Amino acid sequence: MAEPLIQARGLVKRFGDFTAVDGIDLEVAPGEAFGFLGPNGAGKSSTMRMISCVSMPSAGELRILGRDPRVEGPAIRARLGVCPQLDNLDPDLNVRENLTTYARYFGLSRAQARAKAEELLEFAQLTEKASSLVEPLSGGMKRRLTIARAMVNDPDLVLLDEPTTGLDPQARHLLWERLFRLKQRGVTLVLTTHYMDEAEQLCDRLVVMDRGRIVAEGSPRQLIEAYSSPEVVELRFGLDELAGLVPLLQGVGERVDPLPDRLLLYAKDGDAAVNEVHRRGLTPSSVLVRRSSLEDVFLHLTGRTLVD
Repeated sequence: MAEPLIQARGLVKRFGDFTAVDGIDLEVAPGEAFGFLGPNGAGKSSTMRMISCVSMPSAGELRILGRDPRVEGPAIRARLGVCPQLDNLDPDLNVRENLTTYARYFGLSRAQARAKAEELLEFAQLTEKASSLVEPLSGGMKRRLTIARAMVNDPDLVLLDEPTTGLDPQARHLLWERLFRLKQRGVTLVLTTHYMDEAEQLCDRLVVMDRGRIVAEGSPRQLIEAYSSPEVVELRFGLDELAGLVPLLQGVGERVDPLPDRLLLYAKDGDAAVNEVHRRGLTPSSVLVRRSSLEDVFLHLTGRTLVD
């Protein structure tokens, strides 16, 4: 088997007395799309900064592309593509110049930089905006340009920190399609996200982080099968009724999770669970039976929803 592009053992990151990353182990294989799922403050971005060699570990072992970032940081960074959480495009340059100027930092000649820029403009569907300044671009266009810029050095590993935060649904889906194309080309992707549908769409494998630790690991389907039920029933009642209903639903399905506006009933057979709810004389104002998702996994592992 090929050597993992990322290997971490007992990885720790501290900021003074605060431990942001608390002894995690992980490996990322070549060609894999690997995700960190978790809320803000879970330790995702701190881990990504260590992987991108801009923040050194406080303890533990870390190897990126087979190298030690403590002594070979510049050589590792030369083979990485990085899409930061916040766009840091140059507002004084147009779209094409943001690519060609960045390419020059990696030693590409002017001709090579321009050829690479044209290739990436087409990939990001920004050819028609090549002469535009950055500021007038939509949020989705800026993110596509930032991802295209991360590809100018043909990196071995692309790091994406919350790539679709703040985008509308149409822009998110277009960006997912661009990232899926990178996966098809064999590019290794590592991304952080607190959007569970994004992780389910893009990741071959992921870890769920909470309070600096990895609390679960596997493919999206493996995590759902391990930590949730096949189906979930969403029951809505009057808000003043919710608190007293949980005891009345005990034994219906595998477990009941109360949320502020509804109850989630986890069951192997959602329709059978709904029939049992009605048999017990309960009359929800609305009922939805759906398959389990990564959100349900997160609720089970941490007891709270992911937040924006």
